[in-house]
Amino acid sequence: MNNPHTQINPSPVKTWIRLLRIPFLTATIIPFVLGAVTAWASFGVFTLAYFALAFVGACFLHMGTNVINDYFDFLNGGDAINTEAISPLSGGSRVLLEGLVKPRSAYFAALLFYGISLVIGVGLSLAVGWWVLILGVIGAIFGYIYVTRLAPYGVGEFVVGLSFGPLLVLGSYYVQTQQLVFEPIIVSVPIGLLVMAILWINEFPDYNADRSIGKKTLVVRVGRKLAADMYLAIILAAYAWSLVMVALGLMPLFSLMVLFTLPLAVRAIKVARTHYETSRQLVTANVTTIKIQLYFGILMIVSYMLNHVVSSLR
Repeated sequence: MNNPHTQINPSPVKTWIRLLRIPFLTATIIPFVLGAVTAWASFGVFTLAYFALAFVGACFLHMGTNVINDYFDFLNGGDAINTEAISPLSGGSRVLLEGLVKPRSAYFAALLFYGISLVIGVGLSLAVGWWVLILGVIGAIFGYIYVTRLAPYGVGEFVVGLSFGPLLVLGSYYVQTQQLVFEPIIVSVPIGLLVMAILWINEFPDYNADRSIGKKTLVVRVGRKLAADMYLAIILAAYAWSLVMVALGLMPLFSLMVLFTLPLAVRAIKVARTHYETSRQLVTANVTTIKIQLYFGILMIVSYMLNHVVSSLR
């Protein structure tokens, strides 16, 4: 008879899915697809081979960053003392803490993922231009030093927004068009803000642990009450930016479809401003913020596709 108290370790596949945080790759997928669709809507160009290679490279870069962040948070002890963690939303994947993967193995896996991304970047740069590699290297540096250099000094949130907004969208756009222009940057701003909002609200449960180890994220620096108001400002800024850009004719009218996600934003903001000190009751805000970024991004992608189709019929 099986002992009911016997702990059954998860399969290696499930363990690595947790460590790599595969579901969170939507933060890469949405801006990357948006960049390619924006290029298609502007120039009618789409090279599948370039898209596929760059997409794989971007995903490996994101996974490498996820693992390296877990590794450094394991070393500095932040995850170990985090009793309010809501895994996998905050407090890391906990895989290293549970001894399911050795820290050394995780570190070398991260370097391998960065290496694969670098090889793809070099190959693409030979085909379409060196800016692909430059943007990729910037993203890799940001990801590697996020925990050790950026987050402790209160700039990590902005760097994450930059990486998963302008850098990714512009990189994807450039792969298709070989042009560096303002259009993809304009489109990328609300997406970057919403990814920043995901990180922002996920830092609330980590507040006490981060403060204990001297990791002075912006949430730690300003306190959870003010941070909840700033979370509201970040979310609303994404919508305000879209409205202003449509009014100025810099984004298509179809982009107003993103307003369909406003009820989700209102719900998340209410929860954040009410339960900012109670991590378990913040879960709704954490999950809803991820949904906002996902649905907002999908609607933005659809809006550019519709605009291109309608323009072609005129």
